[in-house]
Amino acid sequence: MNTYDIIIIGGGASGMMCAITAAKNGKKVLLLEKLSTLGAKLKATGGGRCNLTNTLSKEDFMQTFGKNGRFISDALNAFDKDDLITFFQNIGLETHTLDGFRVFPTTHNSLSVLDTLFKEIKNLHVEVICNCEIEQILTNKERVLGVKTLEGEYLSKHVVIATGGFGYPTLGGSGDGYRFAKELGHTVSTLSPAMMPLHVKENWVAKCRADTIAKATIKVDMPKYKKLKATGDLIFTKNGIRGPVVLDFAREITPILQKHQEVPLLINLTKGLNEEQIRLHVKKEALANPQQSILNIIATLLPISICKEFCKECEIDENITYAKLNPQKRDTLIKLLTWTPLCVVGHDGFKNAMVTRGGVSLKEIEPKSMQSKLVKGLYFCGEVVDIDGPCGGFNLQWAFSSGYLAGCLKEM
Repeated sequence: MNTYDIIIIGGGASGMMCAITAAKNGKKVLLLEKLSTLGAKLKATGGGRCNLTNTLSKEDFMQTFGKNGRFISDALNAFDKDDLITFFQNIGLETHTLDGFRVFPTTHNSLSVLDTLFKEIKNLHVEVICNCEIEQILTNKERVLGVKTLEGEYLSKHVVIATGGFGYPTLGGSGDGYRFAKELGHTVSTLSPAMMPLHVKENWVAKCRADTIAKATIKVDMPKYKKLKATGDLIFTKNGIRGPVVLDFAREITPILQKHQEVPLLINLTKGLNEEQIRLHVKKEALANPQQSILNIIATLLPISICKEFCKECEIDENITYAKLNPQKRDTLIKLLTWTPLCVVGHDGFKNAMVTRGGVSLKEIEPKSMQSKLVKGLYFCGEVVDIDGPCGGFNLQWAFSSGYLAGCLKEM
């Protein structure tokens, strides 16, 4: 009674898709979850709205994952964005794309996604055991044999590790999958928290929390990492920065912070205007109204709270007119408006990280099947492997695609 065609460890997005796929193919499936319910992290995805995927082409989609992007080609060929939309439509969940890019359930509620997946799992008679602590994956010299839990052993010649990463430990991010992988001889790369706010050294940001800065550009001000750059909406916080562009860029910053105590950034807050364009804009505003203060002039570019802090940083009286402003201080202000320096000094760690950067080495996984190259019958899917993407449905699409491919049980 404890023998199955496939055992899946982890009831997140990739694990549920893997279970559904295998069950549709007539397999006897056991889905094991450490928490009291399936899909705890999926429930929180996209601020509870659940951004399922996006409309990018396959090539553009893969490019956003960086150097490891080519690995996901086979998973996308097997199950891409169109397949995902059709899958949900067939089991009763409609989706739409209001901004032409991000795909959401029409309910904009992750609970509707979970309910739909739960019903499909039940309809396919997938056996689910929650509150299940996995102690060990059982193997002989050639292949997996099953899993050992605190309650007993469950046997199968196919075991899938879909445990996710370290992020949000309260939602199941325990890192168990990395331990299982290492115990079976797999390499796990350096793990870093990603998709999270960042802390900065500068104190003035705390006074600028009222406004969102659209189309801000961030780049790393270090010779070795000068190619790292991102653009998007930015928000100042009590002790740093957040917003979509920061969440995306954090996946580049946190590994650097592990090597260096600080990471200097340069941020353009003026929608990409260069120094000369800002200088001309300021002169034009001053000519139009010579009596207006320098604060009011630069407030045509940025929110007033930021302008006040910039005047303080440059030791400028905010009420002074352009004509009376010291030329050196004027130049300093214009340079600050062009590229604002901020120094990242930390973050909240994995407790607030939506994604883990790093994971099980892709060199040891067959991309056409998601099967281990080291242990026959062992599969990986989702965040546990060394793949992570930016905000915008990238990581969920990867979870569903890799879960689908693993659930097909292609032994290579």
